[in-house]
Amino acid sequence: MARKIAFINYKGGVGKTSLIVNTAACLAKQGKRVLLCDFDTQSNASIWLLRLERWNKINLSGEGAIYSIFDPGKAQLKDLIIKDVVEGKAGEKLLPGLDLVPTTFNLVDLENEYSGDPKRPAYVIFSEQLAEVEANYDFILFDCPPNILRASQCGNFAANEIYVPSNPDALSLIGFTLLVEKLGKFHQLSASFRKASMGVPAQVQGLIFNSIKTGVDIEVPKMRMQLRLNQFKSAKRVGQNAKIFDTQIRDAMVVRRAVTLGLPVILVGDAADDSTQDSVVSDYRKLATEIIRQGAQL
Repeated sequence: MARKIAFINYKGGVGKTSLIVNTAACLAKQGKRVLLCDFDTQSNASIWLLRLERWNKINLSGEGAIYSIFDPGKAQLKDLIIKDVVEGKAGEKLLPGLDLVPTTFNLVDLENEYSGDPKRPAYVIFSEQLAEVEANYDFILFDCPPNILRASQCGNFAANEIYVPSNPDALSLIGFTLLVEKLGKFHQLSASFRKASMGVPAQVQGLIFNSIKTGVDIEVPKMRMQLRLNQFKSAKRVGQNAKIFDTQIRDAMVVRRAVTLGLPVILVGDAADDSTQDSVVSDYRKLATEIIRQGAQL
């Protein structure tokens, strides 16, 4: 059965998209079948992996993006999946095993314009259609915006695990605290729509320190985050095996270069002139391995 993981923090700007794209790529590189579902209306993951030219075709046509399963509602999720999404300039497949459900800017309409059947919220529609393709994957990852509004609800309702990308600062701690509070309210709201086969609602199972700048001492922020995590564990508001991941992701110019190239960092290779490239690549590889190990403890 696929492990379904939402990446979210109530604080934006923590490097969530770079974390999920490169983690997904490393999982695929290890031979895992990975589906990345983009629920962030900024579409950063979709633009990164498709490159602007391919993404623009979807954005302009309004067809092929995740919003089309809600409005007009005729599309099926299984038909939106872009197989082996990472391509070279000649269209060659560079990373078999990494698939994408793309989004475009029109996903923002899900929050205000969409007026579907209240007996079938958007997150129920998505979850039901996702169930049709789950068996095809080892990992299904959800890139969620920093809120628990309708788009984010789709990922969090379908997920079995939640990981929180964080920076070593006070705002990430506040974002984590707000996230746990808002998740609790959403789980109460959506409880009547859950099927027994879905298991219990997803809880936070891990925090990942991301975009760590050289020379920054993160021990004090890490200690404060651990204290808050322990408080939530005592109150049973996060997973009992939830932890701060041992792997920390360095900040590096090659990550920003990878975005412009439309490639995950692991595929940039010698194309980037960056002395920290190997360290960043190894960070993402270690994180993917740690996520795999974490699954055995859940």
